[in-house]
Amino acid sequence: MKKTLTYHITTPDISQTVEQFLRKQGYSKHLLIRLKQSPMGLSVGGEAVCSNHRLCEGEILEVRLEESADSQHIVPTAMALDIVYEDEDLLVINKPAGLPIHPSQGHYEYTLANGMAYYFRQKGEPFICRVVNRLDRDTTGLLIVARHGLSSAILSEMVKNRQIHREYLAVVSGITDAGGCIDAPIARAEDSTIMRTVDLIRGERACTRYRLVFYNPEIDCSLVALTLETGRTHQIRVHMNYIGHPLLGDFLYNPDYRFIRRQTLHSHRLAFEHPITKEPMTFESELPEDMKFIYPLDSLSYKKRTCS
Repeated sequence: MKKTLTYHITTPDISQTVEQFLRKQGYSKHLLIRLKQSPMGLSVGGEAVCSNHRLCEGEILEVRLEESADSQHIVPTAMALDIVYEDEDLLVINKPAGLPIHPSQGHYEYTLANGMAYYFRQKGEPFICRVVNRLDRDTTGLLIVARHGLSSAILSEMVKNRQIHREYLAVVSGITDAGGCIDAPIARAEDSTIMRTVDLIRGERACTRYRLVFYNPEIDCSLVALTLETGRTHQIRVHMNYIGHPLLGDFLYNPDYRFIRRQTLHSHRLAFEHPITKEPMTFESELPEDMKFIYPLDSLSYKKRTCS
């Protein structure tokens, strides 16, 4: 992958070093080290410069990103990928249920990373797995994959600063109220390495906002939309269970498999600023087929329902 970015230096930028300027643009320390070591990685007016070069008004700073490394340990595996959007900086993928993000012990081949490795090998491009917003194996929906180190650094910082806005859909037991905020600290359960629980003493702050989208009295289940103010492990699953409305099909917190064999959680909406162009971007993914049991069987209008 080769990419050149050009920055026109204006009055607010003068007297900054190249490194100071690029750090403000979102370049990580690791990426800057690589650029310093790369011939013509940093240049002004066609001449290579050091990172301590002080910028002057009217100068044109060029940054040449070049990546040839590959994730050698990831075995390319042919699979269908639902790519919602792709450009030279990132991809947005609609992940199906049952697909882990990364290989793990005993599960080396059928993961999203394996599928991405195959996809880029077919394109003749190197691939390093840089998934920005990870989803559990059984959670469906939208996620972002960064295509190079700069977009990865900027998007990761955006995640940290809550600048990537995510909305989830979940089918939960019972009827919730119209909406609210669950502000309850979460900690690892004392008798488990996997499970989390609300713990008012040991827990870290966790806040989940939810609103009722649709209630089906025939099966006594609700479709709710959720947004997160914090990012704790299993946060939605733990919080909805805590208020008495657990997700269906959740093997850890509510193994109710009447309608579905996986946790009913879907990454429905992503809204963020493009890391390079700064263009506002919004993506939506409709409720997957296996979660549409929430709607009455005689309803012909569920595809027209919205969650706005």
